[in-house]
Amino acid sequence: MTSICASRFKQLALGLSLIGMAWQVSAQTQVNDAWVRATVAGQPSSGAFMTLKADTDSKLLSVESPVAKLVQIHQSSMKDDVMSMQQVQSVDLPAGKAVNFDPHGYHIMLMNLSAQIKEGDKVPLTLTVENAKGEKETIKVEAPARALDTMDHGNMDHSKMDHSKMQ
Repeated sequence: MTSICASRFKQLALGLSLIGMAWQVSAQTQVNDAWVRATVAGQPSSGAFMTLKADTDSKLLSVESPVAKLVQIHQSSMKDDVMSMQQVQSVDLPAGKAVNFDPHGYHIMLMNLSAQIKEGDKVPLTLTVENAKGEKETIKVEAPARALDTMDHGNMDHSKMDHSKMQ
């Protein structure tokens, strides 16, 4: 009788540990190659870029950073040889597919910067992702600052942009 109880206890303990492991590997969002564009002194804004990949259908809801008073998700697009940019409410993250945030598409705008972002600085970002079940995940990222020699969103004046057309 004692060996049966001990055996069942071991099975129960193993089952509970497997449940714990399954909980730890539940739906998650991976953040790869996160970086922020370095700025020059007095520059009011910058961009944050990365690749996100969610295990389940999800969406990026928001991003926060202590280096900026205002953080927004933006999308750039080209139409009739004119580049436009507008704020979006969220970005869909289809299960298993990488979604790029780069200077030419979706990106994170860091506006009203509290200080210059110097190349090599680590910029803290906090992303909020929600899956299809409504469960929210908070992801903390330390994004290194690096130079970008192409399009310069940092010098754009976002104060006069019309953000009323949110998607």
